[in-house]
Amino acid sequence: MQMFRKVVDVHTSQRVEMVDITRLVEEAVRNSALQEGLVNIYSRHSTSAVVINENEAGLVEDFLVALEKLVPTGAGYLHDRIDNNADSHIRGFLVGGSQTVPFQEGRMMLGTWQSIFFVELDGPRHRTLTVTVTGQ
Repeated sequence: MQMFRKVVDVHTSQRVEMVDITRLVEEAVRNSALQEGLVNIYSRHSTSAVVINENEAGLVEDFLVALEKLVPTGAGYLHDRIDNNADSHIRGFLVGGSQTVPFQEGRMMLGTWQSIFFVELDGPRHRTLTVTVTGQ
């Protein structure tokens, strides 16, 4: 078993937004020179998330609206007394900070319409993701 690790920078411009990072992850898998295994995408930030779904503009907007409905901004959260971003942390809890995708013959085994997204929940910011490729 071999491992390859790459730190990827993501810059966001809005408080809540989704950035398609599929190409960045594909590049890490390709650069690893591994043919079969797993790739993990991990965000080191508790006010962000990593998800896999379809990259269709309406669906992306629906997801962001659903997050706001599930965890409204400024709803009187206790953590807001510290830095006024409790909604971002709670959304991060619910969505999750990493994803793992199998790959074979040097290509991720994503479904036809699947993309990998970085979800910014407290931007705009400069974020770092760790992409770890393991396999043979």
